[in-house]
Amino acid sequence: MASLLITFLLLVSFLSLSSSSSIVIPATRSESETRMLYEGWLIKHNKSYKNAQEKEERYAIFNDNLRYIDEHNTGNHSFKLGLNQFADLTNNEYRETYLGLEVAALNQTHKESDRYRFNKSDMLPNSIDWRDEGAVVPVKHQGNCNSCWAFSVVATVEGINQIVTGDLISLSEQELVDCYNKGCQSGYVNYAFEFIINNGGIDTEKDYPYKGQYRTCNTDKKNRKVVSIDSYEDVPHNDEKSLKKAVAHQPISVLIEAYGRDFQFYRKGIFKGYCGTAVDHAVTLVGYGTDDTTDYWLVKNSWGTYWGESGYARIKRNSYSIRGTCGIAMWPYYPVKKKNKGNPVEVKASANSCTNLYQSAS
Repeated sequence: MASLLITFLLLVSFLSLSSSSSIVIPATRSESETRMLYEGWLIKHNKSYKNAQEKEERYAIFNDNLRYIDEHNTGNHSFKLGLNQFADLTNNEYRETYLGLEVAALNQTHKESDRYRFNKSDMLPNSIDWRDEGAVVPVKHQGNCNSCWAFSVVATVEGINQIVTGDLISLSEQELVDCYNKGCQSGYVNYAFEFIINNGGIDTEKDYPYKGQYRTCNTDKKNRKVVSIDSYEDVPHNDEKSLKKAVAHQPISVLIEAYGRDFQFYRKGIFKGYCGTAVDHAVTLVGYGTDDTTDYWLVKNSWGTYWGESGYARIKRNSYSIRGTCGIAMWPYYPVKKKNKGNPVEVKASANSCTNLYQSAS
């Protein structure tokens, strides 16, 4: 009987951090309630520690994070926070483990293209969601490896391959970790595209599965080259209208600043939290839309489905800054894949092309 009561209380506590905006979250929690939440969280995320001392140390961090979440959720914000797999990590630990990105070499391979440069005559759909078009595989999880760049790049290649060929194939991030970057110590988005191009393609996720750590490059699998691309380009930088035009045609790799606790514990809604433009994380734009009067980007992350809106985030679009919210418009990349031996698919983005192509999304 006692175990059933504890289970009931745990469920009630977890529901207090659920997606219902009508729930009033307490400003403070009792020690017993917080302890029960912690024990339930440990079970949900299959967490264990080497000894009781470490468990208490992590509890203190959990308690501090929970207090931050509760205080945010009692305020008037466009988005809510919630407990996720990062709840026992300090913000510094979260940043060191999950925000792996190199940006120093971006200008060295700058390939800004006019392909998706916005023109006043362009008529773009009001919204697009590439999940509905069958161009997005389920959310993946990078684990304790600084490989966000690999997931962002692979998602765009999966997307353009489906758009051109009609086949949605989950591709191998592990190949990039092993054969291009040789480790989990961050990487370059642009160099990952170049690796796929120079290698003549990339293997499937099924054949070369993700392990979340560096392993010696499997040259046999590296040479299978199941899906290829012809090149990659930059969307015009610091231009959300051009970025919208690009996303109307295909998923786009972008870089954002994600180090704040608001992003660490994002649960739902349109993110307008504190962030700057010191980009440190790579994600994939798979759509855009408007909720009431607020425009947003639909972002696919690589932290599993316990984070955000089942692994996705909606980030404010049409920011006051030309760089976009969290710097999202600063460094957008996309792969180019030719259909048969002709021109790349749907490259015109003319006044009528988007409207005709994606009329159902308008």
